[in-house]
Amino acid sequence: MTFFGQTLKAGLRAAAFAVAALAAAPAVAQAPAQATGTLDAIRARGSLICGVTTGLAGFAQPDSQGVWRGFDVDYCRALAVAIFNDVSKVRYVPTTAQVRFTALQSGEVDVLFRNTTWTLTRDTSLGLDIPAINFYDGQGFMVKRSANVTSARQLDGATICVQPGTTTEQNLSDWARSARIRFTPVVIERLEDNVAAYLTGRCDAFTTDVSGLAATRSAQSQPNDHVILPDVISKEPLGPLVRHGDQRFADLVRWLHFGLITAEEYEITAANVVQASTTDTRPDVQRLLGRTSELGQMLGVDNRWMVNILRVTGNYGEIFTRNLTPLGLQRGPNALWTTPGGLQYAPPFR
Repeated sequence: MTFFGQTLKAGLRAAAFAVAALAAAPAVAQAPAQATGTLDAIRARGSLICGVTTGLAGFAQPDSQGVWRGFDVDYCRALAVAIFNDVSKVRYVPTTAQVRFTALQSGEVDVLFRNTTWTLTRDTSLGLDIPAINFYDGQGFMVKRSANVTSARQLDGATICVQPGTTTEQNLSDWARSARIRFTPVVIERLEDNVAAYLTGRCDAFTTDVSGLAATRSAQSQPNDHVILPDVISKEPLGPLVRHGDQRFADLVRWLHFGLITAEEYEITAANVVQASTTDTRPDVQRLLGRTSELGQMLGVDNRWMVNILRVTGNYGEIFTRNLTPLGLQRGPNALWTTPGGLQYAPPFR
C-alpha cells in the first residue's frame, strides 16, 4: 500500500472514531435549554399584566366603578381571552410616557397597549418590538374657541403644552423649525397635568395625537369651547409593544390584531360568531374560527381562540365604534382596506 493509501485509511479511521464519539455524547450538550417565554410566564402566573395609559378617554380609563374601559383595554381583554379564555384574568398597570418602556423592559408588564408610536429608534434601540399597527394617527393642536385661531400657523409666539419623552415633543420642535414658528414649550409629564395647564390658561395650545385631543375635548364639561385645528403635522402609527426576542408572544399579539380585522372584513361580529363558527362555509372564516386547520395551536392557544375573543370584544369595527366613535373620531385611515382611504389590512389566515 502506498504512503497516500495508508494516510487515507488512517484518516478514515479517525473520522469514524470522531463520529462515534459525537453520537455517544449526551443530548444536552447539543443545544442549550431555551428560556421560559412570556406566554409560559403569563400562564404560570395565572394572569396577563397589561401596561396602559394613566387615563385617556376612549382608549384606557377606569369608569365610575373602577373598571378599565377603552380601545386599548379591549385589546388587553382580547389577549387575556386568547390565553385563558377568561376576560377577568388581566391586570392593568397605568404607565406614563416616560416610564412605559422601562416597565416593559423590566418585566413589570407583559405588553404595552397605550398609544405608542412606531419609530425606527424605538424599533432598534429599546429591545422592544411593535408587532402590528392597530391605530393610524397624527399629531395636532387644540385651542380654546375664544382664541379665534383657525390654523396652527397662527400659533407663532404661543405657549404650547406637551408631554416629555414622546414623539410629540420632537415633532413639535421639528414642525416649528420647518414652519419658522416661534413657541414656548410647557413640558409636563402627566397627561392630566398637561390638560389642567391648558385649561387654566398656562399655555395657549395643547398638542398630542389627534385621537388624544378628541379624547381630552370629549371629557370637558363644555366640549364645544375647544377646537381641534385642521393641521396634522406628523404620522403616528400606534401599536402594542412586546419585548424583543420572544417571537412566539409577538406572533400571538400580531395575529390577535389581524384576527379582529379579518373578522370585520367577513362581517363576523359578537352577535353572530357562535353561529358562524358552525354554519359559515367560507374557507377563510372556517380557518379563522378554528373549524379547519390548527392555526390557534400554531400560536400556542386554543384553535377556537378567535371565537372566544369575538364573543367578548366583537371585531375591530365594533371595538372602534364602542370606544372611539363617541369621541367624534371617524374611521379615516383606520377603515378597512376595502374602503377608500382605509389602511387596515390583514394577511390571510392560512
